Amino acid sequence: MTFCIVGTDGNGRFGMAVSSSSPAVAARCVHLRDGVGAVSSQNITDPRLGTALLDRLEAGDNAQQALDAVVATADNIDFRQLVVLDSRGGSAVYSGSRTLGVFGQGSGPSCVGAGNMLADAGVLQAACSAFETASGELEVRLLAGLKGAMAAGGEAGPVHSAGLSVVSGHGWRDTDVRVDWHDDPIAELGRVIEVWMPQRDAYVTRGLDPLVSEGYGVPGDER
Repeated sequence: MTFCIVGTDGNGRFGMAVSSSSPAVAARCVHLRDGVGAVSSQNITDPRLGTALLDRLEAGDNAQQALDAVVATADNIDFRQLVVLDSRGGSAVYSGSRTLGVFGQGSGPSCVGAGNMLADAGVLQAACSAFETASGELEVRLLAGLKGAMAAGGEAGPVHSAGLSVVSGHGWRDTDVRVDWHDDPIAELGRVIEVWMPQRDAYVTRGLDPLVSEGYGVPGDER
């Protein structure tokens, strides 16, 4: 029901892009933490596992150590698919024995991905290749990864939701955009990203120091 790509720009930014046949996929699957890494908990999703994995990373585990520890102790782990990227760029993937349909994973020097109910097991390696060859900001490269996955076949059936989130050390997700139900969610996500990216840094400034931020461009803003 889901495929994702998790990546870093190598300069402290971590992000994830995800799509699914189910609604509101990003609300359940995306788990990011400043200075720690990025995690997806997917398939028959238990969002609590994302927090558990990030906690292990923050405590000092690398990606594989964190994954091994959570897999060894979590209930119903055979139903889960987990993707982990740590702050050093290490990655790990787990696909339980009850992962749905055709499933697969892919990786690159600065990304990792996995999916289930895929049209082809190579879909996620195509996503990672698209991410690694794309230029521009992390958000743009993550979106390229999703598009690469779709070009390689995507899910076995239609996808209806997508999301893309990034953390950059500010204490919150400076990018967090979602399409929760749409006939072409990845294309629509791309349109939202085009609207969002020119405004992203201004919203960071407003959060950190509103006295030096630019005008808001709304009725009632006197600046």
